[in-house]
Amino acid sequence: MSGAPQIVVHRDKELMAQAAAARLITRIVDAQAARGTASVVLTGGRNGNGLLAALGASPARDAVDWGRLDLWWGDERFLPEGDPERNVSQARRALLDHVPVDPARVRPMAASDGPYGSDVEAAAAAYAAQLAAAAGPEDHGPVPTFDVLMLGVGPDTHIASLFPEHPAVRETERTVVGVHGSPKPPPVRISLTLPAIRAAREVWLLAAGEDKANAAAIALSGAGELQAPAAGARGRARTLWLLDAAAAAQLPRELYPPASA
Repeated sequence: MSGAPQIVVHRDKELMAQAAAARLITRIVDAQAARGTASVVLTGGRNGNGLLAALGASPARDAVDWGRLDLWWGDERFLPEGDPERNVSQARRALLDHVPVDPARVRPMAASDGPYGSDVEAAAAAYAAQLAAAAGPEDHGPVPTFDVLMLGVGPDTHIASLFPEHPAVRETERTVVGVHGSPKPPPVRISLTLPAIRAAREVWLLAAGEDKANAAAIALSGAGELQAPAAGARGRARTLWLLDAAAAAQLPRELYPPASA
């Protein structure tokens, strides 16, 4: 497992989105050069969608072989197909409708009017089965070793749909769970668990804005994952926090990186 998180602070959220998009393009291209394919787990929210929009606007996006990219999601709002609040709907608008992805390699979580109807537990189990089917012997578990797994950090330190003290953040066996009673609407969601998140080579946590400053400071100052789920998100090789100056404002001085853009 990776050591201490690396922290990069950018001047503002626009620069953060552009730099993170450039960083992601590089990671995808490197993975494709090494193994022929790349796998990325997307996140929703304003920072995740900002990154996708910046990626779509980048001239370097054409360096990616979009047909050899596997895309997964860290969580999803359990709403009808096409609902504008669904993370996959937002990702399509921001990026996926504008690049030549292979539809068979884009793997959204089920909608509430999909094959499992309103049974969120069945939908979560089906996504876990998809992940297990995509994992190879080299992955040493029921989840592929994602190249990059991105997470937005909520003001309450939640990541994906793992909220402080909620049952889902305590899950140690299953890789995907249905979430009930989310404190942030809608109340029913699907989420990867911490064990699935930790299967990734690199985990990137995105936070911009002064409303994220307290969450970043708590999660990076030794809080436990039950109280601060973001503290439990880490990659096998690297854990990277990408912040803007406002979100980094409450970091202890010893954590603040000496040279940030």
